[in-house]
Amino acid sequence: MNIVQNKSFALCALLIALMAATRMHHFGSSLHLPDASLAVFLLAGFLVASPLLFGALLTLAAALDYVAITHLGVNDYCVTPAYGFLIPTYAVLWFAGRYCALTHQNNLRSLGMFSAVSLVAVNVAFVISNGAFYLFSGRFAEVSIVQYAARIAQYYVPYVSGAVIYLIPAVMLYALFTQRAARENHAG
Repeated sequence: MNIVQNKSFALCALLIALMAATRMHHFGSSLHLPDASLAVFLLAGFLVASPLLFGALLTLAAALDYVAITHLGVNDYCVTPAYGFLIPTYAVLWFAGRYCALTHQNNLRSLGMFSAVSLVAVNVAFVISNGAFYLFSGRFAEVSIVQYAARIAQYYVPYVSGAVIYLIPAVMLYALFTQRAARENHAG
């Protein structure tokens, strides 16, 4: 295995561990970190180009949800016909990460672009997952746009901030390691 394969394997393992450690509590609490799944899919798309990882992360998310519900007493309220819409939700994040990886340059402008694309992707993911839940879960009879907006307002900030909590340190670590590698390459 070469150094690039080792780094990819380590990044995959780190992202999988992060999702496994945080998936049980979506918004977090004083005892639990918020779910890192949104950030994990975005970062996986950015850092590891393998579509197999996307499939593995989808499978892991479903398996973790199953274990949480069947063995850990987590409520199954969100597991409805709308659950399948998590696939396009996570795909938006994955492809946003891929887009950023393909256009990335080691400069501040690129960091700003990553931040903007990430914020847009997380917002689109929010609209897909929450919109699908309200439209297809069967839990709400005829919800108007006004009712939908009022009901989801309480979830928007925790949803977005949950991703941001992980993306900010990830960006900082990425900048630190890429600057260090650039200095080592320049010196050597």
